[in-house]
Amino acid sequence: MIKQGILNPQINSLISRVRHTNTLVIADRGFPFWPMIETVDIALVDDIPQVLDVLSAIRENFVIGHIFMAEEFLQENSEQTRDEFAKAMEGIPVTYEPHIEFKRRVPSAIGLIRTGDTMQYANMILESA
Repeated sequence: MIKQGILNPQINSLISRVRHTNTLVIADRGFPFWPMIETVDIALVDDIPQVLDVLSAIRENFVIGHIFMAEEFLQENSEQTRDEFAKAMEGIPVTYEPHIEFKRRVPSAIGLIRTGDTMQYANMILESA
């Protein structure tokens, strides 16, 4: 029995299949469903869990080389929220791009983890190093 780290077997399986330069999406509760991408839905209620909860858990065993986010995140959220995300992503290069461009990257992802996050444009694509 796993006693620490990520306990969810579907997330463990998904992460173990991500290789060099593959991508993994962490999405909010309203992110569109992509039938061609394996989705692990861990949304429980509004804001549980949040995107940053998943990012924090994943960083323990996942080498992130780059993060992509929608530039609308910067426009739609407070300075405090932007600072929280910057702290959580510290040491990882981040590219902000138009949301429409961000969504074009999604179909090539190995999988998607859907959270209960209600924050505007909190979605991120993690590219493995």
